[in-house]
Amino acid sequence: MSQRLSRVNELLKREISACIEKSFEFPNILVTVHDVDTAQDLKAAKVFIGVIGGEGEIDRVIKKLNSKHGFIQGVVMKRVVLRNTPRLTFVADDSVERGVRVLNILEELGDIETPDEESESDGK
Repeated sequence: MSQRLSRVNELLKREISACIEKSFEFPNILVTVHDVDTAQDLKAAKVFIGVIGGEGEIDRVIKKLNSKHGFIQGVVMKRVVLRNTPRLTFVADDSVERGVRVLNILEELGDIETPDEESESDGK
């Protein structure tokens, strides 16, 4: 990825996050922008959204954001001047949940004694 494209992604991430924070209310839910992946031609951008809150809320949040993508694009593009305005598509990002699951599995594996450890503890 080019240096310019990574700067554009970071700038879009910051401005989209600020727009969502100011313009949308999601009671009892934390909505975060994890990443933005902009196409090389700057005509499209995927916005990866993380949701912490109730079960099944991610679908409702993504649908709401995708239905209001034009409004969000308008607000963001007033602050970010680009030749092409990328069309924003919001996508669920469950990387945090996957990371927690992996850590829980690793913790469980750490609690289980291996056969070598069992024989050493019996000999003491």
